[in-house]
Amino acid sequence: MIIPGEAAGALLLLALTDSLSFGTLLVPVWLLMAPGRMRPGRFLLYLGTVGVAYFAVGIVLMAGGGFLLKDASGLLDSTPALVIQLLLGATLLFLSFALDTKAARAQAAERGARSGRLRRWRDQAMGETSGSAALMGLAVSAVVVEIASMLPYLAATGIITTQTADPPTALLVLALYCLVMIAPALVLTAGRLFARRLVAEPLRKLDSWLTRSARSTTLWIIGIVGFLLAVNAVKALGWIV
Repeated sequence: MIIPGEAAGALLLLALTDSLSFGTLLVPVWLLMAPGRMRPGRFLLYLGTVGVAYFAVGIVLMAGGGFLLKDASGLLDSTPALVIQLLLGATLLFLSFALDTKAARAQAAERGARSGRLRRWRDQAMGETSGSAALMGLAVSAVVVEIASMLPYLAATGIITTQTADPPTALLVLALYCLVMIAPALVLTAGRLFARRLVAEPLRKLDSWLTRSARSTTLWIIGIVGFLLAVNAVKALGWIV
């Protein structure tokens, strides 16, 4: 086993959480809703660019994290540090529920309905005269937009840095993580390609739901990260087995 089972389970959960983000699901679904002939190569180019961009960001994060962890040997495992981690996790979990109010969801849905940004991006990227550069630019832009809020990815790179034995193994695990991130979008792409009539209506409903629920999804992601941080701290403190 290239990584401990408990860490692998946490990484799988984080990767599936990351797969619900703006760049890995909302934009792909929006692209799949584009009218006209299905062009699978364009979707694969978009998803491949997203995966490579996240992989590159992950390498940078793990390199920086490894340097910091080496300098802070043992500090992060101390009782004060674990208590801070527990408090941080509990705070994130609390905020994920406290901020997810009915009024906030309604306002977010209204803003999403008025926004034409995604439509302009889709029309430019999927147009008949558009080149690959526009689609790759869209993919990179989606990743850049998410950098400030990529809590699950930060947590995942930290786990990979501390739980893998050597750099090649860490890179392999990171690559698998990025593949899981885009896997749901790949499944939807295959469905759109081979079973268009069956998936057209589910895709439309999913697109509508994702647009309305973008704020709630983000808060749930924050809550999941908070939960994992808190549980990890409680176990490390020896309060539960």
